[in-house]
Amino acid sequence: MGLTTIPEFLEKRFDGLTRTLVAFLLIISFVATLLPIVLYTGALNIEAIFNISSVLNVSQKDGIGITILVVGVIGAVYAIFGGLKMVAYTDTINGFGLLVAGLLVPILALLSIGQGDVLDGLGKVFENSPEKFNIISRESGIGAGSRSAILPFEVLFTGLMINQIYFWAMHQSIIQRVLGAVNLKEAQKGLLYTGLLKILVPLIIVLPGLIGFYYFGDSLYDNPDNVYPLLVKKVLPLWLTGFFVAVMMGAILSTFNSALNSAATVFSLDIFKRYIKRNTNEKSLVLIGKLTSAILAIFAISIAPYVANAPEGLYQLLQQLNGIFFVPIASVIIAGFLFPRVSAGGAKIGLLFGLLFYIITYYVLALELHFVHIWGIEFVLNILVMHLASALLPKDKPFVMKDSGILDLTPWKFAKAFSAFLVAFTIILYLFLGNV
Repeated sequence: MGLTTIPEFLEKRFDGLTRTLVAFLLIISFVATLLPIVLYTGALNIEAIFNISSVLNVSQKDGIGITILVVGVIGAVYAIFGGLKMVAYTDTINGFGLLVAGLLVPILALLSIGQGDVLDGLGKVFENSPEKFNIISRESGIGAGSRSAILPFEVLFTGLMINQIYFWAMHQSIIQRVLGAVNLKEAQKGLLYTGLLKILVPLIIVLPGLIGFYYFGDSLYDNPDNVYPLLVKKVLPLWLTGFFVAVMMGAILSTFNSALNSAATVFSLDIFKRYIKRNTNEKSLVLIGKLTSAILAIFAISIAPYVANAPEGLYQLLQQLNGIFFVPIASVIIAGFLFPRVSAGGAKIGLLFGLLFYIITYYVLALELHFVHIWGIEFVLNILVMHLASALLPKDKPFVMKDSGILDLTPWKFAKAFSAFLVAFTIILYLFLGNV
């Protein structure tokens, strides 16, 4: 279709107002949730590893605040003057660096525990808490304790599926790189290669947590966000710490820059050019995008210190807040692709219903239900509400997706086989780790 943003698809499928509403929600979700939490996470890690507060002789709170400011300014300057092309280049470099550094942490830790033998070290970590190696969480997603549960296994089959389809297939900061690909073949290669790297996540993210439990036990139970930086400080030699922090900073800036760039792109193309100045030339749009990035960065830096008191950890807070925006947007986009009977009026009503449903059920009524289950219920109800509203409201012209002729749509010959391999490998991984 020759798209540059996800909201652009919504205009072609529904109408301009649907596009604007989703664009507005995307920008709010970036500024209010993703950007501040990414900044705070980075600052927390740097503070834990380098003790910035002690070096500057200030309180820990002030030390984290100063680090947020520095990281935020660096990220903003980079996103503003570098643009998406520079973000893509540095993400590639940071990606390899993060892969190496991320694998180094558990390997060096296991070498230390096993006195030079990685497998012996893994055996000791396993013997310390074998139940934690089981991928099937026994937490309950319904009833007492469900609101504080991290991730009950059952949610994989309800709202988590919707969230993941949205994030990896529709989220602007991810898909903007795909929409920028030179042809379909390269877009498929990029996404499938990312899927392959995603399989390494248990080694890079989960295993260090299990090793952290081996070292620290329950001592950091109420402070989970400090486990990883303290583990890094414990196992990495001093000369490697700088490299690791540089890579970690790169990862933080990568996410920050991408989100900032995406938000600026969405504002410039989906709001400014559409409603404020229609005949804006490309040079002026780039300038508007840079100004937008600067303003959004200031907002994110201002909000970041206030996410310090997340009771279940920063990542959990991010997911809970994401539900406000992600599921309603996902519902509308999926309806746009799969349900031709859903009209523009139905899409807008579904969007509004989804926003209110999650806020009321999770935050106002505080139902004893895991928030991911609420996502699943919300999605089903959203689709039903959109169909009902579409039946009552005037119909739009039938939408037909057409090739705009802009790009070569020849698929990668290994795309289907590679996809099948990733699905099969993931299922085998679950079966294996589910029997630990």
